[in-house]
Amino acid sequence: MPPAVPSTSVQRTYRYLRIAIAGTVVVIFVSVGLAATSVGWLTSVSDYFYTPARNAFVGALIAAAMALVALSGRGAERALLDAAALFAPLIALVPTTLAPGSVPGVAVPCPHRCFPPEFEADAANGVATYLVVGLLTILVGALLASLRQLSLDLVGFSLVSGAAVLVGVGATWLFARDAFLAQGHFAATIAFFALFATVAVLAAFPRRGAPPATVFRILYVAIAVGLVGVLVVYIVLLPQADTTGVPVVLLAEAAALVLFFAFWVVQGIEKWHEADPSIVAARPDDAAT
Repeated sequence: MPPAVPSTSVQRTYRYLRIAIAGTVVVIFVSVGLAATSVGWLTSVSDYFYTPARNAFVGALIAAAMALVALSGRGAERALLDAAALFAPLIALVPTTLAPGSVPGVAVPCPHRCFPPEFEADAANGVATYLVVGLLTILVGALLASLRQLSLDLVGFSLVSGAAVLVGVGATWLFARDAFLAQGHFAATIAFFALFATVAVLAAFPRRGAPPATVFRILYVAIAVGLVGVLVVYIVLLPQADTTGVPVVLLAEAAALVLFFAFWVVQGIEKWHEADPSIVAARPDDAAT
């Protein structure tokens, strides 16, 4: 066996974060697969929130959000990953709507897909926690920027976009709660994967630094195209999800998760030996940040 190549603590941190993000997809698939043995295959991956897979599903998405912030790098990719990290907790904390009788033991008192009223208190707690923690995060970021511990040029967009999302979520929850419960999960899911498709494009064609090798560029483009295709299917077929007889939304969500997993595997391999393994190499004037 050849001797191991020495690595820095920064390299190891980035390696482990990328592996961990890919691992969150494994957690979701394992928990859903185990739940399916007792409740069967449901209309969507998100429906398993209402099964014993709930704790693992929510925990994996929260962990992914934290890792995305830690790994967000610099430049446009940083802003996009920070934005994606804002939506991942909403996917976890605001459950999807359900069709009547789709999940054993969960009452849905409406003729068509709607939000189960017994879970509104759970959603309220989750949204309130999201807003409070999000506000504290923005305040800490602003404080560090004011103390020149962070460059406002690097984190300014993330702080502003984060504040905008929090205001939008808070206002919708307060003044249009029924619409929020009916569409919030789907809107967060679409936003998350759309942002990630853009991240894959930027990974293939970075604005700064050397472009990746051809094989990685092809893989990133394929992931981006795949995510866009999955989102189109998801949006178009979502209204017919309970009538087609085929779990199209389940398959679309599973495909999106596989592509998300593939991105982190590809990027982990591409950047495994980089001295500066962030998404975009640092510029000389970034050294202080």
